This record gives sequence, structure tokens and C-alpha cells, in this order.
Amino acid sequence: MTEMLNFKDVELFYDHVYALKGVSLALNEGETVALIGANGAGKSSILRAITGLRKIKSGSIHFMGERLDGTPAAEIVKRGIAMVPEGRRVFPYMSVKDNLLMGAFTRSDKAGIASTLESVLTRFPRLKERYGQQASTLSGGEQQMMVIGRALMARPRLLLLDEPSLGIAPKLVQDIARAIVAISRDEKVTVLLVEQNSRMALSISSRAYAMSTGSVVLTGNSKDLMHDERIKAAYLGGEL
Repeated sequence: MTEMLNFKDVELFYDHVYALKGVSLALNEGETVALIGANGAGKSSILRAITGLRKIKSGSIHFMGERLDGTPAAEIVKRGIAMVPEGRRVFPYMSVKDNLLMGAFTRSDKAGIASTLESVLTRFPRLKERYGQQASTLSGGEQQMMVIGRALMARPRLLLLDEPSLGIAPKLVQDIARAIVAISRDEKVTVLLVEQNSRMALSISSRAYAMSTGSVVLTGNSKDLMHDERIKAAYLGGEL
């Protein structure tokens, strides 16, 4: 397997508080890897470091063999990394169509953009039904589909998902999970998934890293971790 992302010995601070304490992880092309852990464990800080939204104190981040840390955020998107932020962050007074097209801001290939847009609408039929509506009129689950679609408009090689199940009705969580699996499979997109819903994250990923207070405390195959007593006790609420 070809290594896509190498995140090595990264330290990151918020003011004088440690957010990441020498964290290392790696992703290979085509994988779906989960980051699980409680709120404040440092999961989202990893995504912010990868996307250039937070400057790291030490360590290094490489993407496809090239140094990534220190690169401007817009350039990181051009290199093939897109993020779906926590809390959805829609443009509420813009239409679904315009929200989706915002994801293609780094692209200039009109035919390609149109093709990607059609692919997104095929994957998420609800968005096609609500194409001209303001984003603020969509349900939480529909907004989540829209922001995933917006990220796909950048044609990413690596898709970063920050808590996609947060605040979503249980039935739609299943729909979102199935969509993530299909995106990785059909579009050959590598996925790094941050989730507090550990069951969902472990069920759709191949590998996982468990985090606590800014450090990786356990890593392994997701199926194995699903039955690990430490993971059950800390993240899965006991027996499955």
C-alpha cells in the first residue's frame, strides 16, 4: 500500500495548553481510518493541523511524500485534501446549489465541475430535491449531506470528516455512514474520520486510533478494537 499521509511526532498548543502531545499516525491510500475518543481528546486538532488551520509547534506532516505543515490552507485544498467541519458550517442564506459550488472554488474546469456536481446529486438525491432551497431550510441530516457533497466538489484524494454524526437523527446517521463507505469505495477517496460515535466509526473503518488528552493511547484494526475490553469500557459503554 502507498502511504498517503504521515503525521509524525506532532505537538500543537492552544495558547499554553497542550492539544497534541507528540502524536504520530499514518494513512495509506484507499483506507478509511477512524479517530475515536472523548470530546477534547485532540481528534479535531489533528484535522486542523493537517488542513493548515492550526500551526504545529513541532513534528512534521507529509502528504504524498511532500511536506505539508507550513503550507497555506488554500494550497492544501489544491493538493487534494478537503475537510467537512464539525457543526456543518453551511452558508445559510445561499441555495443548496451555491453551497455545493463553493466547494469547487479552487477549480476552473467547468465541464469537470458540472460532472462532479451531477455525481454529488446522484449520491444524495435529497439535495437534488432541495436544489434551489436555502440551506437554512434543510434538516440537520440534509445539511450534513450537503457539506459532504461540498467537500467532494473539490475532488479530494483525502477527505477529513469531523464528527459527521453530531446532532443527526439516528436513522440519518446510518445513511451518512453508508455514504462514507460508498464514497471511499466508488470514488477511491481516502477517509480520516473523527467521531465520538465510536461504534459507527469502528464499523465503517479499517483501522482506528483511540485518543485521550492529546495522545494516541491505542491503535489497531477496527474489528479488533471493537472487541477490545479497554475500548468497550472507555468508548462503547460496555458490552456490544
